[in-house]
Amino acid sequence: MPENLLKGKKGIITGALDENSIAWQTALKAKEQGAKFVLTNAPIAMRMGAIKELADECGTIVIPADATSVEDIEKLYDEAKEYLGGNFDFLLHSIGMSPNVRKGRSYGDLNYDWVQKSYDVSAVSFHKMLQVAEKKDILNEWASVIALSYIAAERAFPFYSDMSEAKAILESIARNYGLRYGKSKNVRVNTISQSPTKTVAGSGIGGFDDFFDFAALASPLGNASAESCAEYIVTMFSDFTRMVTMQNLFHDGGYSTTGITQELIDAYVASKK
Repeated sequence: MPENLLKGKKGIITGALDENSIAWQTALKAKEQGAKFVLTNAPIAMRMGAIKELADECGTIVIPADATSVEDIEKLYDEAKEYLGGNFDFLLHSIGMSPNVRKGRSYGDLNYDWVQKSYDVSAVSFHKMLQVAEKKDILNEWASVIALSYIAAERAFPFYSDMSEAKAILESIARNYGLRYGKSKNVRVNTISQSPTKTVAGSGIGGFDDFFDFAALASPLGNASAESCAEYIVTMFSDFTRMVTMQNLFHDGGYSTTGITQELIDAYVASKK
């Protein structure tokens, strides 16, 4: 990649848990490209991961915040602005969780209290982050906001359960806030739909390993890694993508537009023998 794509830019990266996570790789790439940023995650998630090690590697701090809490987001923004010495040029929303998926509830037997939790954590938190940012006027002109989505927002996947609706809400928020923020301050808001990736969240979905292999066979370029997704995110944070907003951008090796591949046919035929 070119050097110093993000020189002089400041921001916040949410959701880094361990080295397999897209947010973790994004932090490494953003640091490599000259950005300054703070890391944040919910306190309970921080206990599960190694985010403080990442902060040390990137020469920054971790500010605990629950993204479903407006008060926590306000505190996060205030402390991050003080630490970074100014407003933000980028935000990464890498937050998602479904109690129904984690606890193996089928789509026809959802716990609706858990459904609301899925929506709040995985989607409404994105609106809260954007709304608080707008009210505080804490994003610079031409700032870039990215949230991580998945193709199940648009197509039916039996194993993705209520996260499918959560991601659909997330993408709708990106479009609607992209219109609002673009008009008011040239702020770009997009989502990225990544290949199945062996993160903590992804691996917790039933049948994930089989689908990971299926997607690799269905994608002309194979599955995109967390590292390559991080490189794409950094590009979206840069000034080279200033006119891209309100989009759901597929980063999936071509999976989203491939009908069938010979590799899939061969695997199916072999399975029948």
